[in-house]
Amino acid sequence: MSDELPVAEIRKQFPALNRKVNGRGIVFFDGPAGSQVPQTVVDAVAGYLTECNANHGGVFPTSRTSDAWLARAHQAVADFLGADDPACVIFGPNMTTLTFALSRALGRTWRDGDEVIVTRLDHDANVSPWRLAAADAGAEVIKIDIRPADCTLDLDQLRDRLSPRTRLVAVGAASNAVGTVNPIRDIVQLAHAVGALVFVDAVHFAPHRRIDVSAWGCDFVACSAYKFFGPHVGILWGRRDLLADLPAYKLRPVSEQLPDRWMTGTQNHEGIVGTLAAIDYLAQLGSGDRKTALTQAFNRIRDHEQRLCRRLLDGLDRLPGVRVWGIRDVERIDERVSTVAVTHETIPPRELAVRLADHGIFTWHGNYYALELTEALGLEPHGMLRIGLLHYNTIDEVDRLLETLETCL
Repeated sequence: MSDELPVAEIRKQFPALNRKVNGRGIVFFDGPAGSQVPQTVVDAVAGYLTECNANHGGVFPTSRTSDAWLARAHQAVADFLGADDPACVIFGPNMTTLTFALSRALGRTWRDGDEVIVTRLDHDANVSPWRLAAADAGAEVIKIDIRPADCTLDLDQLRDRLSPRTRLVAVGAASNAVGTVNPIRDIVQLAHAVGALVFVDAVHFAPHRRIDVSAWGCDFVACSAYKFFGPHVGILWGRRDLLADLPAYKLRPVSEQLPDRWMTGTQNHEGIVGTLAAIDYLAQLGSGDRKTALTQAFNRIRDHEQRLCRRLLDGLDRLPGVRVWGIRDVERIDERVSTVAVTHETIPPRELAVRLADHGIFTWHGNYYALELTEALGLEPHGMLRIGLLHYNTIDEVDRLLETLETCL
């Protein structure tokens, strides 16, 4: 198998990429808010609803078939996360809801004088749940600053603020606004050295790089399938001992066995089966068993996206009045994913997004819930224009964006 990603063949698998606006194909650079899906995911969702749409735990054939599919999905997500135990995979509506549920449980173990560390680089779903739980428990929230020049975390400040009072460090694997990749394994080691747990928001990291909870050594990871080419389903993984012992909020008849004690109500079964299909789609971009294939696939995805990102950063650097926020040096491309946020010295981000949309190029404007970051950079209330490159995007699309920006600035 060639190391180069077969992008032309990949694009044929995504029906949305055939859509047009004003006679021209759409350029989907809105992926950080939700990716497009391959036909296999569409078929899996429809197939579940037509063939085995039933609730969990029945003795009749459709329920048994449904449960078998759900079990396969738990195993697939465990493989996707680099985990060994599928029972430690929890499904829910989205990452935000799952994080609030976990924060409520963890908060019951905190006391006055405890400390919780969050960062100014994170999506608010990895800030507010911990802030609110800490307030309920009487714990203090400490915010780790960014270095504004390149939007990286101030790891020296993190080292200084960690202490035996630290109960949790909540950090993102990659910024959903500016693409910064954080050194998760190093952060985990620092936190564990003082006895703190680590929660990793991997939502934005998931479509770009290989998640590996075993290598990271973290205690919890959350992500969302609709960011990695699947349906709207949230995912939480945690260490078995923690998931088994923490005080979960659940209904009285629900089993204490994992994962049931954390999965409240009837789940989005068709979405979970679609998540399985999304992971199998990614695995077919590699070879071997699923874990090995996913590692190969994400290596190829990373290489392709970095080519796109270099092209974009080089082109943006030549546009007058445009500023790229975050890591701009192409020699540091490994320290970021292919999500690029920009501002123009006179044109507001929303107006830029409108002008691009009129040309069939879809981008996002605002703060994307990375409110701590845009406040720290002094960019509220307008935020930035976000250009999100995924593996189904092409060099031609990047060039089309740059040419369009050049004419509409």
